Amino acid sequence: MSKAKDTWGIIVQLILGGIAVLITSYLLPGVSVEDFLTGVVIAALIALLNITIKPILILLTIPITVVTLGLFLIVINALLILLAAYIVHGFSVDGFWWAVLFGLILGLINSLLGVSLGGNSPSN
Repeated sequence: MSKAKDTWGIIVQLILGGIAVLITSYLLPGVSVEDFLTGVVIAALIALLNITIKPILILLTIPITVVTLGLFLIVINALLILLAAYIVHGFSVDGFWWAVLFGLILGLINSLLGVSLGGNSPSN
């Protein structure tokens, strides 16, 4: 029973993540998402990149992250978004600064929707 609950929770989080991606792309003219399914794929891919590649990048860039008081993490997020745009057909970002804005606004919308893809969320 708990596995089914966890599975449905992940599916709901992916759907909410896809909605957040679509809302963010609607707000930013430099970002385009083809359809809802692409938005869900992007949400899943960004979560996967945040789980796998982001910790390695953070570890490799500790000195510059400390010097910039953590602001370099925004650059890492933007680079992961650009990587996702390179991988997923139907998702395009017009440049680095659009990726920065996309990451910041997506994080805000995800927090408003309660999305916790790629993070440690307590399970009931």
